[in-house]
Amino acid sequence: MTLDDILQKVQGMKIVERRSMTDDYCELVFLSKDLEIWYNAISDSLGEPRKPAGKQPTDADQELTVKTGGIWVGQTLFEKKFDNSTIIAKFWPWQDEGNITLKIAVLYH
Repeated sequence: MTLDDILQKVQGMKIVERRSMTDDYCELVFLSKDLEIWYNAISDSLGEPRKPAGKQPTDADQELTVKTGGIWVGQTLFEKKFDNSTIIAKFWPWQDEGNITLKIAVLYH
């Protein structure tokens, strides 16, 4: 599975800002009103969240996400392991409640 495979599921959705897009890392901002569509696309690809929003992150969650800015209580973390890599995705809601940053990364073992 690649980042493109995941993002194909939300093709046509409004993206407020594309911050980074490489083969191994994607960071973009979308509207909060579209969260369910984005959440379902990530969940379809990576399964249920490892850490849902509102749950305190574990030390293992922090270690997994340290290279992509860590993880906080109000954020959601997805993880799926593959043979040579792990894909993580994080939803970071903004304080303004209008936008959400999505970070997806391929971590190689």
